[in-house]
Amino acid sequence: MSCEVTRRTKPRWQPIILTGFALIASGVGPTRAQCVGFSDRASQTELDAFVKAPSSLLERLRNDKEKLRSRLSSYIATNPSVLPSVQTLISESASPDRSTIGAALRLAEALCTSTKPDAARKIRDFTQRVGDLAVQAGYSAAGEDGSSAQLQPRDNKPTQPRGGALLEGEWKTKLANPFKPVPLPN
Repeated sequence: MSCEVTRRTKPRWQPIILTGFALIASGVGPTRAQCVGFSDRASQTELDAFVKAPSSLLERLRNDKEKLRSRLSSYIATNPSVLPSVQTLISESASPDRSTIGAALRLAEALCTSTKPDAARKIRDFTQRVGDLAVQAGYSAAGEDGSSAQLQPRDNKPTQPRGGALLEGEWKTKLANPFKPVPLPN
């Protein structure tokens, strides 16, 4: 009479499921840091290329400040963890480009304010820590000229300001003038 000992082994799929649950519980995934809608996000390949070589953005968009502002704000709003690469971009750029980078930071902050306030705060803190006067001047000028109020996604269709047209001010807590003339499109 032989006594056969059966050895129980774990199913092969069990570690895969446990890993999946751990990733879901930890919030790891491609959508965790994005401030903008799916159609306005930068692709992951664009983000990876920017992180690897930030100055390549300056080379590709040479002499087109508007595209630089739009593309960089899209990168930052899609994933605010690219800010260290923005620091590298600032150090490798000329002064006029630095003011455009500051405007892009302000636009990205405006895009993140309503959906991800922590990301907006991170962008604002980053801009203050940079210490570059041209970047800070571009950041301030973008807030003064109202460019953050006319947010333009990648399809270049102007959208309504995120706080609504009835509120204004930095934190959208001050009532706007209801009799103020409406700006006409160009």
